[in-house]
Amino acid sequence: MKNISTHLIQDRDVEKIVGKLLRFGVITASIVVLAGGILFLIQYGTAARPDYHIFKGEENSYITFKGIFMGIFTLKPMAIIQFGVLLLIITPIMRIVFSLFAFVIEKDKMYVIITLIVLAIILGSTFGGLKI
Repeated sequence: MKNISTHLIQDRDVEKIVGKLLRFGVITASIVVLAGGILFLIQYGTAARPDYHIFKGEENSYITFKGIFMGIFTLKPMAIIQFGVLLLIITPIMRIVFSLFAFVIEKDKMYVIITLIVLAIILGSTFGGLKI
C-alpha cells in the first residue's frame, strides 16, 4: 500500500511540474510577442496604413531559424514576434520531452515507446518543413 501512495505522489509532482512548464512557456512567449509588438509600434506605428486587399506574407529572413535569431540580435520587431511564436510552438514539445524523462525514470517501457513515437511525429511535422 505504501508503494502505491508514493507512486501517486510522484505522478502528482510530475503533473505539477508539467503544468508549471506549460504556464512558463506560454507566459514567456506572450511577453516576447508583446515586446516585439511594442517595438514594432514604436518603429512603424506612424507608417502609412497597410493595404489589406493584397496578401503579403513574412519576409524570407523570418521563416528560418538563422533569420529569426539574426533578427533578434539586431532588434528587428518582426523577428522578435516570430521568436515568441516559435517559443509557443516549442512549449508543448518540451512537455512531451519532460514526460519522456518522467517515464524513463519510472521505467515504464510502454509509455516511453508511445511518447517517443508521439515526439517523433510532432518533431517531424513541426520541423520537417522548415528551412534551417
